[in-house]
Amino acid sequence: MQELKWRGMIHDMMPGTEEQLSKEMTTAYVGIDPTADSLHIGHLVSIMLLKHLQMAGHKPLAVVGGATGMIGDPSFKAAERKLLTVEEIQHNVSCIKNQLAKFLDFSETANGAEILNNYDWMKDYLFLDFIRDVGKHITVNYMMTKDSVKKRMETGISFTEFSYQLLQGYDFLTLYRTKGCRLQMGGSDQWGNITTGTELIRRMEGGEAFALTCPLITKADGTKFGKTEGGNVWLDPEKTSPYKFYQFWLNCSDVDTAKYIRIFTLLSETEIAELERQHAEAPERRILQKALAKDITCRVHSEKDYEAAVAASELLFGKGTTEQLNTLDKATLMSVFEGVPQFVISAAKLKEGINIIDLCAAETNMFASKGEIRRALKENSISLNKAKIGEDYVVKDSDMLTSGCILMQKGKKNYYIVNVE
Repeated sequence: MQELKWRGMIHDMMPGTEEQLSKEMTTAYVGIDPTADSLHIGHLVSIMLLKHLQMAGHKPLAVVGGATGMIGDPSFKAAERKLLTVEEIQHNVSCIKNQLAKFLDFSETANGAEILNNYDWMKDYLFLDFIRDVGKHITVNYMMTKDSVKKRMETGISFTEFSYQLLQGYDFLTLYRTKGCRLQMGGSDQWGNITTGTELIRRMEGGEAFALTCPLITKADGTKFGKTEGGNVWLDPEKTSPYKFYQFWLNCSDVDTAKYIRIFTLLSETEIAELERQHAEAPERRILQKALAKDITCRVHSEKDYEAAVAASELLFGKGTTEQLNTLDKATLMSVFEGVPQFVISAAKLKEGINIIDLCAAETNMFASKGEIRRALKENSISLNKAKIGEDYVVKDSDMLTSGCILMQKGKKNYYIVNVE
């Protein structure tokens, strides 16, 4: 609890939560609805709660909502979500399980993490049985007091979404019965759903359970955390490349980074204080952002992906070298130079060799005329794979990068990619 407090990761908790955690090894869970086949960085806050819980000797459960994902949580949503098919949800659940394994220890020890799917205990539960067994213990009056419901009363809320808190409450009850789970954690928008679960446990089992929520992460400028022009920042490298992932953290403001480095890394209070001191002395070096970006990119992807992202950043914003270019696969290269003009040259033509002037004139439209190309070459302002070249240079297949491309550059900022096919 002390760790979560200095990191700014507690928004609210029920009385007795801290005493429970200091008294004995406690099983706690976080729920994740499988609305996509990848987690995004918004999910990382509650996953880090589980990580800290396990590091302190407690047992974490990650509950992937195969059942609740079929309904959709109304909490602070303006409209109802699109319902997914069973097949879509099962695919998403499988992908999310693989990503969670990067954060939690799933070894078969006393506090080894477990991944559960609430579809397993809901799929055979008949509707009539559910409303008899569970529904009679929670009044409509109680359900109506939840902020997530009240905020939707004007625009309308379906019975399907209204019943969501009962299903989530039943998850908590099931985990209390089968796993001895005493604590549920989540974002502050989940408070109403979580406390419905503690109430069910109290009324149906005469038991005591607890709730702990973390703040919803926002950016200093008021925009939504984890969103870019391209949408969510995903953990799946196919959806958000490691380079773009790294760049997201690197480009955070100083104010946001001071908050994020506490929440998303495992760096100690002393280490963070020292980084902040160094950062204050030379903010232009972005020491804090680089530390945050390194830590989280290595954990979500790998050290190799992190090094490739750093090399890619240097290529775009610094000098860079041909050797660095050759470390990038095609997906990373395309991610770094997204949006630059692309051209195609045949492998056969490249094997024969083609003069740089002919390449620029006939194969690309980098310049308006051959005269302009010659002037640029004399001024030393054309680079091929980050190396300056002269007008006698013959481009050959040995110039092709490991990514199957050639990177051309005119001046400092104008890049062109020539794809070899």
